[in-house]
Amino acid sequence: MPEPINKPMRVLIVGGGTAGWMTAAGLSKLLPANYADIQLVESQQIGTVGVGEATVPHIRFFNAKLGIDENDFMRKTKATFKLGIEFCDWSRLGDSYIHPFGEYGKDIDSVPFHQHWLRAQQEGFAEKLESYSLPIIAAREDKFSFPSMDISSPLSTFSYAYQFDAGLYAQYLRKFSEELGVKRTEGKIIDTQLNSENGFVNSVTLEDGSVLEADLFIDCSGFRGLLIEQALKTGYDDWTKWLPCDRAFAVPCETNGPLTPYSTATAKDAGWIWRIPLQHRVGNGHVYSSAFTNDDQALNALVNQLESAPQTEPKKLFFKTGIRKKTWSKNVVSIGLSAGFLEPLESTSIMLIQVAIGYLLDMFPDKNFDPVNETEFNRVLGLEYERVRDFLILHYHATERDDTEFWNYCRNMQVPDSLAYRMQLFKESGVVSHYKEGAFLDASWYAVFFGQNIYPQNYDPRADKVSRDVLEKHMALLSNANRQSASNMPLHSLTLQDVNANKIINHAVAGIPGHAR
Repeated sequence: MPEPINKPMRVLIVGGGTAGWMTAAGLSKLLPANYADIQLVESQQIGTVGVGEATVPHIRFFNAKLGIDENDFMRKTKATFKLGIEFCDWSRLGDSYIHPFGEYGKDIDSVPFHQHWLRAQQEGFAEKLESYSLPIIAAREDKFSFPSMDISSPLSTFSYAYQFDAGLYAQYLRKFSEELGVKRTEGKIIDTQLNSENGFVNSVTLEDGSVLEADLFIDCSGFRGLLIEQALKTGYDDWTKWLPCDRAFAVPCETNGPLTPYSTATAKDAGWIWRIPLQHRVGNGHVYSSAFTNDDQALNALVNQLESAPQTEPKKLFFKTGIRKKTWSKNVVSIGLSAGFLEPLESTSIMLIQVAIGYLLDMFPDKNFDPVNETEFNRVLGLEYERVRDFLILHYHATERDDTEFWNYCRNMQVPDSLAYRMQLFKESGVVSHYKEGAFLDASWYAVFFGQNIYPQNYDPRADKVSRDVLEKHMALLSNANRQSASNMPLHSLTLQDVNANKIINHAVAGIPGHAR
């Protein structure tokens, strides 16, 4: 007898953590009422990676769609605000630049600001590029205030993200999801049953003998890929030749310095070290390539630069950068680490979870599982991963360092054609090619290109239409306005105090939205 047409879709999310509970929260909040019965199964025995702490501004739009109160979220996840990421020693030893979540200057007569800056630099009256970025100036001074909706104000030229405890965020979303009807089951999956006719997953069996059936399975089981790989064997595209880091140590310590509104990525001999300040601790980690250093050296490099004693034993992680050949296969959709892994250099892990949830909602299947949804999901999510991949590769490849074998390898490696084209286009004309898919706006590419000493051969000739006097005054006004705005901002730590005391009511989606699903 056919099922009633109005019977809800049975959805089983396999795995908790950030990916599982973000998926549960997104589906339970944004799908129509009574459209789906959502269940999540996770095992406390297995646990989660649990070191993801830094984000990009997309997370604000996800939280806003869920109707989450920003102050409550900040308090319960021990979050700090984030205006960008500082990169130290990437192009040359001693170099430092910040990738800001915001604009550089303002376009003049529809010509991008950086083209005018290139002209001003050539003519000798340009300040450093970061002088024209308010979030960079504020970050350097440990200041933070919320963006303005007034487009005439310098405070409208930036966005922000969060640095939070990912484990606490998962707990926060678990409570949120369960209040919306998501059922959680504790248990370890020991077997998966496939349909012999079409290869779909019928059910999973838990260690206690329980059998959980569903129509749609969402694999959030982490690197294991319990369903997408172990059961359906979709295969994996390995990107290690372009992103050679394959291991990491992570360890928290107490804060012993200013509460910076940015995270830091410092290049080392065979990888890089992160520093992420939260309200209750500092997250630290060393991402490195086992082909160019050993575990003992990597751990010592991390521990020796901690600002205070470690709070726990260092956690060791193994990974392989890449993506499943199919992130959606049959009736299984993989989200998070089960779908693929891109190292945390630009804090994109949680963003990629969010983007996958958005695409799943766009193409949410019925019980007939029209394969066109699977095909399109794989196409667009694959492009999202590839665009982030190229952005990360740029950091490694655009280096002048020749002091270690690792950096020699990165500098000389052959990059994907898609990145080679972007680099060639920028070097020729200062243009960043535009795509619908892709997390990072033009200003992000400018930050890394210029920050790592890649400059165009020419600037846009239309920039010459502005007289030198007018341009010089315009640029001076911009840099002065940014400095004044930053000086008027409160310290980041004081803004956090007001947020924790619930003294600030902020619209979390103010500022530059970027590409936010």
